[in-house]
Amino acid sequence: MNPLDLVRARPGAAFTLTFDGRPVEALPGQTVAAALWSAGDMSWRTTRGSGASRGVFCGIGVCHDCLVTVDGRPNQRACLLPAEPGADVRTQEGTGHDDD
Repeated sequence: MNPLDLVRARPGAAFTLTFDGRPVEALPGQTVAAALWSAGDMSWRTTRGSGASRGVFCGIGVCHDCLVTVDGRPNQRACLLPAEPGADVRTQEGTGHDDD
């Protein structure tokens, strides 16, 4: 059984955003993090010092582990940011600025 059937959810039509240049399908109401998770992507940021991978940790916008660059804007919290059709989501390296 489809989980959406259990709650009688009727989401709108899927749309596409891109993640590091490849298409990712998202549903209306999903956050960027949810869309990336649904596509099998678990990390989308690297830390400033060691370059360690990060993704969602707290899921409520407190920890900032899920930062991404969206449409050229660094430091967007993927767990809070609604997915938008055509958004250009990129893995964030370090601080997201060229001065790391």
